[in-house]
Parts: sequence; C-alpha cells; structure tokens
Amino acid sequence: MPARLEEGDYQMKIFLDTANLVEIKEAVSWGVVDGVTTNPSLVAREEGVFHKILLEISSMVAGPISAEVLSLEAREMVQEARILASIAPQIVIKVPVTPEGLKAARELKEEGIKTNVTLIFSLNQALLAARAGGAFVSPFLGRLDDIGHDGIALVQDIVEMLRYYDLPTEVIAASIRHPYHMVEAARIGADIATVPFKVLKQMFEHPLTEQGIEAFVQDWEAGGRGC
Repeated sequence: MPARLEEGDYQMKIFLDTANLVEIKEAVSWGVVDGVTTNPSLVAREEGVFHKILLEISSMVAGPISAEVLSLEAREMVQEARILASIAPQIVIKVPVTPEGLKAARELKEEGIKTNVTLIFSLNQALLAARAGGAFVSPFLGRLDDIGHDGIALVQDIVEMLRYYDLPTEVIAASIRHPYHMVEAARIGADIATVPFKVLKQMFEHPLTEQGIEAFVQDWEAGGRGC
C-alpha cells in the first residue's frame, strides 16, 4: 500500500455491483456492504421502474448508490442527474469520462451532487476526472485484463497518483471478475471495490472451511451430542 497511509488508516470499502433487490437485501444482511453501484446494463435485467428500484435500494443501503445518466451532452446529463439525485440523499451520479461528462461533473459538484466518473481505462482519464471534481473514479480492471492489459496495475497507479497529489477523489476498483481481484485491490490500496453478488459469495468459500465444519459436526454427533 502507498506509504502515505498510516497504520490503522486504511479500510477498503465494499460496494455491491447490482440492481437486483434480492441480492442487495441478502448481501446487506451479511454486514459487509458499504454501498451499491448500478449501470444501465444491470438495471435492464430487472423488472420495474428505474427510479423505484433506486428508492428501494436507498431504503436498504445507507452508503453511496451510483446511478448512471444516459444522456451524452452535459446539459442533459445535469438535468437527468438532478432528478436522480432527488430520489435519495445517498445517490451518486455516474457520468462517462468524456468532455461532456466532465463538464457535467464540474457543474454537479458546484451544486453539491457527487459524481462517479466511470469507464476509466487510463491514468490520464483518472487525472482529468479527479481535476473535474469527481468524487469517485471507476477504473475497469476486469475489462483491461480481458484484452491482455494489467488492470490492477492501472488501479494502483491511480491510487498512488491521487494520494501523492492529495486529491479527494476515491478510487473504485470496478469490473471485478473473481475473488482474487478483491485481494489485489485491497493490497494496492483501492478505496473501494465494487463486486458482483456472485463474486461476493465466492469470497466466503474455501475447501478447508467446508471440511472443518463437516468434521466438527461429525465429531459432535459421534460423541452422542446430537441427540
């Protein structure tokens, strides 16, 4: 982890990457969810009106909930963002790392609305997003890995750059594909990792844990304690 962090200062937060209310309710019950990220693809898989889904999520999760705008021009993005932000105080607006997206991010910051600048694939993009006032930047490490690039190296570079210059933007390790991505994100000091429900469940799994539980139960029953 970057040297700037002192002992006890660091704790990576976990956001759930889904719009499925059943998944969110279950994960929240485990006590490990700090926030939720959604995107148009995730929302399209669910039944119901987007705004109502966000309202339901906000009733279950106190932390940041990312909701993405669909407009491509800054003026329309801002208008759309104001409506989304009015649903609940913890709504964070996702905007793409484009000139229009950063125009919107700057204006929304001035209005007190937080943004999550998404689809980050380079250090330059992350720097621009932070300078424009993004509260969060989301480098997509899994998608970079998919094309043979080192996604976690980019996340680490972004973390170190933002901390070196003491910029307040938080880094969300996004596009998590498997549990080891979570390990890597924690090791390099990502502020947040946003994880699909499937991967979050996989983080519990280890064959020795399963064997240990089975052995304890068998030993208990063999001793006549199960009656």
